[in-house]
Amino acid sequence: MDYIFELQMSVRDYECDIQGIVNNSVYQNYLEHTRHEYLRSIGLDFAALAREGVTPVVYRIEIDYKYPLKSGDSFVCKLRTEREGNLKIVFLQDIFRLSDNKLIVNAKVIAVVLKNGRPSRSDSFRM
Repeated sequence: MDYIFELQMSVRDYECDIQGIVNNSVYQNYLEHTRHEYLRSIGLDFAALAREGVTPVVYRIEIDYKYPLKSGDSFVCKLRTEREGNLKIVFLQDIFRLSDNKLIVNAKVIAVVLKNGRPSRSDSFRM
């Protein structure tokens, strides 16, 4: 897959459940943080967009959990984007453990942009 952005992170102890693995909900935090950093890297400022009445929101998330991460694991979250129709922006994201490049999570995140509360094909998002 041709990724356009990646972000490295490490698992923190408090992100793990009683089984000693990253809790499933935490992966959404990793994915969201990566999306936000990507958008920042292409010059999109959430505060400025909000002042203009432009709000990107998640419409749907599909996540396949392949293998668990554990405390101290380092990983990289990679993404690419595509458009789906006129209004939907799709983020295709994968998380890989750095020690062995094993695919940990595969996700498809569909977002829409609201302009003053209504779905819009915002030209602010150059995808």
